[in-house]
Amino acid sequence: MHELLTPLQMKKADRLTIEGGIAGIELMHNAGKGVFDAMRQLLHANSRILVFCGPGNNGGDGFVVAQLAANEDFSVRVGLLCDPETLEGDAELAYDEMDLDLTSMENMRAALDELGEDDVIVDALFGAGLSRPLDDEVLELVQQINDSPSQCVAVDLPSGVSGRSGAVLGVAVHADLTVTFFRAKPGHYLYPGRSHCGEVVVEQIGLEDAVLKQVGPTASYNCDILWGDVPDEPGIAGHKYNRGHTIVVSGPKFSTGASRLVALGAQRAGSGLVTVVAREQAALVHAAHLTSVMIRPAERIADLERILEDERLNSVVIGPAAGIGRETQERVAECLTGERGVVLDADALMSFEDNPEDLFGFIAEAGSAGRVVLTPHEGEFRRLFPDLLGRASTDCKVERTRKAAERAGAVVVLKGADTVIADPNGHAAINTSGTPWLATAGSGDVLAGVIGGYLAQGLSGFEAAAKGVWVHGRAAELAGAGLIAEDLIACLPEVVSELSEFMSDF
Repeated sequence: MHELLTPLQMKKADRLTIEGGIAGIELMHNAGKGVFDAMRQLLHANSRILVFCGPGNNGGDGFVVAQLAANEDFSVRVGLLCDPETLEGDAELAYDEMDLDLTSMENMRAALDELGEDDVIVDALFGAGLSRPLDDEVLELVQQINDSPSQCVAVDLPSGVSGRSGAVLGVAVHADLTVTFFRAKPGHYLYPGRSHCGEVVVEQIGLEDAVLKQVGPTASYNCDILWGDVPDEPGIAGHKYNRGHTIVVSGPKFSTGASRLVALGAQRAGSGLVTVVAREQAALVHAAHLTSVMIRPAERIADLERILEDERLNSVVIGPAAGIGRETQERVAECLTGERGVVLDADALMSFEDNPEDLFGFIAEAGSAGRVVLTPHEGEFRRLFPDLLGRASTDCKVERTRKAAERAGAVVVLKGADTVIADPNGHAAINTSGTPWLATAGSGDVLAGVIGGYLAQGLSGFEAAAKGVWVHGRAAELAGAGLIAEDLIACLPEVVSELSEFMSDF
C-alpha cells in the first residue's frame, strides 16, 4: 500500500467503486467502522466522546463512528456545523440512520472544556478535500480542540490540512491518530501536515486494488518496493569489480573533508571500489586520511577526461566543496559524458545558478539518461528553479519536484524533513525516515555518496536516490541525538544489515 492518492484521485477511486456496484453508504459504513476500530486503542471504559461533523462525506463517516460508539454504551455527543436539512447523498443517509440527537455547537464547545485525558474527540469536519482556509467560526473551534487535554482522532485527515500538499490552511487540528481509507494522501507525509497527523492508520473499506490502475497514482511514500533488485548482501561468488566503481571529484586542498564523506558514504553503500580524483595538493591531504579509498591526481580538465575514459568507472559524484565557478561547470560537463551514473550536489548545482539551462543542456546531451541525480536543498532549488515556488498556502512539494525533474531531465532529490524524490517521467516518492538531527554539516555529502554507491551497483537514478535517501535517514535514526556526519557513516553498516535481514525473510 505504498501508493499515495491525491484527494481528486481518491474521489475517482470512490466513484469507480460505486459504479462497479458497491453502494456509497456501504463504503461509509466501512469507513466509520474502520475509524472506530482504530480508535479503540485510545478509549477507556469511562471515555466520553465528542464527534464534530462537517457538511460532507467526512461528516457522514463521523455519524457512523458516533453510532458505533453509542452501541457500545459510550457517552457520545454529536455536533454538526451545518443545518441537517442541507445534508445530501450518503452523508444524509448516515445521519438518518443515526439514533442520536444532535448537540448544538454551542453546547459541544462547552463540553470540550470539560474533557479530560481519558476522553476522545473525533474530527470529522472536512477531511482531505479541503482547499481553502477555514472560516473564523471553525478556526476558533479547531483552536479549542487543540487546547483540549483529550485525545483526538481525525477522520481521513486533520481538518485544516490539505490532502494534496500538506499545507495548513490557516490553522489545523492536531490529531493523535489519523485514520484514512484505501491509500494515504500526500498530505499525510508532507510537512507541515505530517506534524498534525499523529499515528496514521490506513483502513481498507471495500475498494479493490484494481481501481488503482484506472486512477493511475504516480506518488508513493519511500519504501523498498521502489528500490529495484540489487541485493544488500553481496553474492557468495561476488567480487569488488562487479559491485561498481564510484569516482568522487574533490574540491581544493582546504576543502577536502566533504569529498571524504562522499567517498566513505559510497563505500558503505556497497560500491566495490571508490576513487577520489583531486588536484595534487588536495590529493596529498586525502592521502593522509584515506586508506581503502584510492586517490588519483587530476590537475586539469584533460586529466579528469582521461580518467573518465575508463568505462569501468560507472558512477561519479561531484559538487560537495568543489568550488563555485567556471572550472566546476567544465568538470560537471565532463562528468556527464558517457553512460555512467552521476550525482550533482552543492557547488555542482550552484555553479549554474545564473544559467541553469546550460546544466540542463549538458544533462540532455549525456548518454546516461535516467541515471543523473540532482540533490538540492530548498535554497539551491530556489536558485535553479525560481519560478517553481508558489504561494506557501498552495505550494505542493511533490508537484514542484516533479516539474523540476521534467525540466532538468534528471532525477531531483529535494531535501528536507520530508525529502521528495522525483524523476522526469512524473514518478515521485516522499521519504519518511530520518530525524531533525540530520540538519548538520556534512550530512548531505554522505547522502550524495550513498546515492553514488547505489548508482555504481546498477540501480537507476530514481531507485538509487530513493534507496539512498531512506538509508541515510535510517542511519540518522540509529545514530540518535547529537549526531554528526561521521556518525551516519558509522551507522550505515547496521542499516544495510537490517535491510539484508528483512529481504531474507521473503
